[in-house]
Amino acid sequence: MHSVAEALDRLTGLAESPTVATLAAAFDAAGFELSLVGGPVRDAFLDRSTNDLDFTTDATPDEILAVVKPIAEAHWDIGREFGTIGAKIHGHTVEITTYRADEYDGASRKPEVAFGTSLVDDLERRDFTVNALALRLPRLELVDPSGGVEDLIARVLRTPSKPEVSFGDDPLRMMRAARFASQLGFEVEPDTLAAMFALAPEIDRISAERVRDELSKLLLTDTPMRGIRLLVDSGIAARVLPEIPALMLEIDEHHHHKDVYEHSLTVLDQAIDYEASRGRLDSPDLVLRLAALLHDIGKPATRRLEPGGAVSFHHHDMVGAKLARKRLRALRFDNDTIKAVSRLIELHLRFFGYTDGAWTDSAVRRYVRDAGDQLERLHILTRADVTTRNRRKADRLGFAYDDLEERIARLAEEEELAAVRPELDGQQIMAALGVRPGPVVGEAYKFLLDVRLDEGPIGPDAARERLLAWWAERQAAAPGA
Repeated sequence: MHSVAEALDRLTGLAESPTVATLAAAFDAAGFELSLVGGPVRDAFLDRSTNDLDFTTDATPDEILAVVKPIAEAHWDIGREFGTIGAKIHGHTVEITTYRADEYDGASRKPEVAFGTSLVDDLERRDFTVNALALRLPRLELVDPSGGVEDLIARVLRTPSKPEVSFGDDPLRMMRAARFASQLGFEVEPDTLAAMFALAPEIDRISAERVRDELSKLLLTDTPMRGIRLLVDSGIAARVLPEIPALMLEIDEHHHHKDVYEHSLTVLDQAIDYEASRGRLDSPDLVLRLAALLHDIGKPATRRLEPGGAVSFHHHDMVGAKLARKRLRALRFDNDTIKAVSRLIELHLRFFGYTDGAWTDSAVRRYVRDAGDQLERLHILTRADVTTRNRRKADRLGFAYDDLEERIARLAEEEELAAVRPELDGQQIMAALGVRPGPVVGEAYKFLLDVRLDEGPIGPDAARERLLAWWAERQAAAPGA
């Protein structure tokens, strides 16, 4: 962390940048207050880079627009009802928000938006003291009414007002505490933590969309494990993502199995490491991280205690995929994310049969075909799912997966494996068989796809011969033939 003097020097440099200086001069000339607020100020003390430039002002949204229009390359008012105007100035996107003095009725899912006139009042209504910092522009005065700098130094999260009041006003702040604990590596101060435990049921007031967005932000931090533990321990996860605390399966003295909850957190952690080291995905990758966290949520429902002390979880992959679809829909995730996450969970055990005996080329092709555009994520999830402390077993699985990836690469080079499809398309199938569009074309297509997967490329002429032979057998077997 920077010293206060170093942080102020950094903030001074930011204030002198063309974007900030232009905004500051324009608002000052118009007679309005303007302050850089929140994340950019906090991150200056933490020596963290920031891409966001957030400002607050006593100007109303209409007045903000009047000031920024002459100096902005573009502007938008999509957040106008909440007092926020966006603009692009000198190539940088900024958001300027009118001071807030929101009122909460303790029951609705959203606050009654009200605009204020005081910077200090606005800061004291924010979520945590470390975010309740502002730099007045253009005179460069640091405003810290709640001791945010001291909390930055101590690396703690604390609410500016009493936590019961702050969380009662907006229960989503409890999830933000988990996110900032992960993002900043801070501890939640004891009174604030106690309020999270006590007020966990209040999260039910928050819309699924807001919960989804906050959960996604947590998962996209560098180390989400800390925040997930906080959500589970406080009881919040039991209300927004109950499948995760449900992974804490009871382990008795006669039946032993791996701690599924701890295993899942470790898989998430390892998936993040692979995501970064392999460099083949846009990082951070939400789909991969959701799949890693949720990959074993089918285990509680499929747990069976076997004779002799063994524990089985037969078909937990299929059950888990179904549970993931249901939960992600409830949280209003988009269809593409739901489809990708559930498919990865469904396939995450497929590789482990590879070590039982050599896969044929046909099996490798089917693995790639079934993974589709999720193949790279499946590679990472499968590798991350190895959490055994047995070094020999871990090495054996790692070497086996290395071999599988090498075979996939070799076949892909030889056969354009990523685009595996029959060697005759639908039109060619109809022409060969003399049939019109209908179910039989789909059956023929599937037959040719199986041939392609089992045998590799055989050429269009050979594929047509095989198709005609299949069709003749089918016709001969038809009733009344």
